[in-house]
Amino acid sequence: MVESPSCMMRSDRRRTTKRDSVEKGRSEKRFIPFRSLLLQAIILFALIASFGGAAHAHFQIDIDIRTFHVIHEEGRIRLLTRLPMTWLVADKTGPADAQGNPAAAPYTTMHIEDGQARYSVNVDDLEDFPEGLGRLLEADLVLSVGDRRLRAEVGRVRGIPGVMQPPFSALEDAERALDGPVWPQGIPPIYVGNTVIDIELIYPIDTRVDRYSLRSTLTLPDPSESLDPPDPLNPLDPAGRSETANLIIDHASDPPLVFRVSGSMAEEVVVLRSRWSAAATFVVQGLIHILEGTDHVLFVLCLVLGATGLRMLAWRITGFTIGHSLTLSLGFFGFAPQGAWFIPLVETGIALSIVYAAISALAQKERLGMSLMVTTLLGLLHGAGFSFVLREILDLDALHLWTSLLAFNVGVEIGQLLIALVIWPILMLIAKAPKWFTLARWTIALPCILVAMVWTGQRGMQIFLGG
Repeated sequence: MVESPSCMMRSDRRRTTKRDSVEKGRSEKRFIPFRSLLLQAIILFALIASFGGAAHAHFQIDIDIRTFHVIHEEGRIRLLTRLPMTWLVADKTGPADAQGNPAAAPYTTMHIEDGQARYSVNVDDLEDFPEGLGRLLEADLVLSVGDRRLRAEVGRVRGIPGVMQPPFSALEDAERALDGPVWPQGIPPIYVGNTVIDIELIYPIDTRVDRYSLRSTLTLPDPSESLDPPDPLNPLDPAGRSETANLIIDHASDPPLVFRVSGSMAEEVVVLRSRWSAAATFVVQGLIHILEGTDHVLFVLCLVLGATGLRMLAWRITGFTIGHSLTLSLGFFGFAPQGAWFIPLVETGIALSIVYAAISALAQKERLGMSLMVTTLLGLLHGAGFSFVLREILDLDALHLWTSLLAFNVGVEIGQLLIALVIWPILMLIAKAPKWFTLARWTIALPCILVAMVWTGQRGMQIFLGG
């Protein structure tokens, strides 16, 4: 039977409609993953950016360092302390005047300069009654044995301009520093924020002490209370202030034990006379640094994402370890340029390393040998970044230098392994569905590239601005 032209036309229209519907469905299927990818990438980009922090992720400017030498002697414990004067007086200012400037704290004078409050050391008060400054520390520093708080007598007290401060890392240096005059002769008063105070506290005790704790009630203004505009010469302005580094050096054994903790010590710090517990404090600092450094986390994330198998992942982690261990040590000992441009240059390189690692993760064409070489080279950049932090918390003449350096590096290794151990199993589960694995790689890598490019611009500008 022969179909009529009208029947043939209706049949063609049905086939055309069906074909158009199929093509439309295919088109929608092609675009849905892209839209989902774009949406997820935007969300991840926002999350990363919100935790990214400032352009300089490693170098802590104007870091506060407090050093405590704990000396166990017959019938007493002596505590030799060096700390920035700001810690002693910042929370002890008087009522504010009509302009909102607080009255001078003890042992300080306040004057207005360029419309801003300036706080300087009151040298006359310091020389007349140095013990009073020591009493401020004794009242706010809690040394406890068990549940018993020890009370101290004030020994020697000395104020020193920061640029003139003698070494304090070794016990002999600390004793020698405290033997000097209360204030250097011929030196006029300077800003409180540029002054350190050395204080000796003597705690009578008639029992052997194997375990004790330190806690500080000294406080500084919260960073959210920064002046507008920020005033770096005002010790009450917390703008730009970084987390405090505290070194506790216990001299009950020979050689002494060195403990390192961060923060205000508002929470009790328990000191055990154990070499392992001392080294553990530096392991913790290395671990914290890599986990809190968003750029390091993103780089390791992209390294894991780009590994095509467990063997390549192992070689990538190994290469990164070799690279950053080398420059961490070299940078700490000063075998690196000292110009103001060097730190932002390294930081810019770290940001670019994230871009490379993310693009490599998307391409997945890197060979095993090439992967090891490239990750080693990129690790050199990250190691230099680690060294900037370590040089701020550990002196070259510090006790147990190599032990502390090794412990910090071990902490960094533990941190990167934790990141890999969390991410790799998740990626392996997703990889069972190739379509979703491709989507996941783009969802992770694209925001990393975008954030790292923003950092590259920020940090690159600092190179030309002189750091």
